[in-house]
Amino acid sequence: MRVSKSAVALPHPVRRALKKLGADISAARRRRGVTAKLLAQRAFINAKSLTRVERGDAGVSMGVYATVLFTLGMSDRLGDLADISNDPLGRTLADEQLPKRVRSPRPLVDRGNHGT
Repeated sequence: MRVSKSAVALPHPVRRALKKLGADISAARRRRGVTAKLLAQRAFINAKSLTRVERGDAGVSMGVYATVLFTLGMSDRLGDLADISNDPLGRTLADEQLPKRVRSPRPLVDRGNHGT
């Protein structure tokens, strides 16, 4: 099996988060009383891919994770993952770019050139 360079270079906190996501998906499936085979069928993936999802494999596409979450009825927060309202670093960086003061715009000076 091929392993992508990005999967090998993943920071440890990201690996840990993916492992947790996989474990949470597995637990959600079992709480619903759904077999792995049935969930894989409903998500239009093969059983091997679902096994990889439930292990938190970084080589699985985000689309597969999203499809499995949708199939489990858990996709409602996917759009919030990188929501700008939950980005304190981005807001801090944007605030640093704010001008120190705001001045009224200067009035245009009529210099007598009226298209001649």
